[in-house]
Amino acid sequence: MKVVALSDTHAPRRWRSCPPRVAEHVRGADVILHAGDVCVPSVIDELAAYAPVHVVKGNNDGPDLDAPATLELTLDGLRIGMIHDSGPAKGRLPRMRRRFPRADLVVFGHSHIPLDESDGDLRIFNPGSPTDRRRQPHGTLGLLTIEDGTLTRAEIVPVT
Repeated sequence: MKVVALSDTHAPRRWRSCPPRVAEHVRGADVILHAGDVCVPSVIDELAAYAPVHVVKGNNDGPDLDAPATLELTLDGLRIGMIHDSGPAKGRLPRMRRRFPRADLVVFGHSHIPLDESDGDLRIFNPGSPTDRRRQPHGTLGLLTIEDGTLTRAEIVPVT
């Protein structure tokens, strides 16, 4: 299963329509995970034309975005938790384990800083932002491959 992870698209200020380099990756995706700060629901509608989208609400998302603050789902046997803001870097892995005790993977956003970290039990993954890189060298997204309940690939890909 090919999964594309996005966060912090910040439309319409940063995302007027799906950027071509993002479209290259979402085209052919089985599922898209958006970890919040969509800012306008039309982004989700646009992404849903490529693949089913699971989204959580970010701190910049208003009441017009119909999304929960956290989400737990299973994709091809892999248990995934989603949240926008995972809190401070210090203690993040144990904090996410407490928040999502059954998860194999937690996808989050907020910082715009790409991260792929594991303690051997839980993997946490921030795809960064494809449109608002802030102090990062590139805008990024995440590519995940899931096979029979196992995350076989997690990659942060530059798109700018």
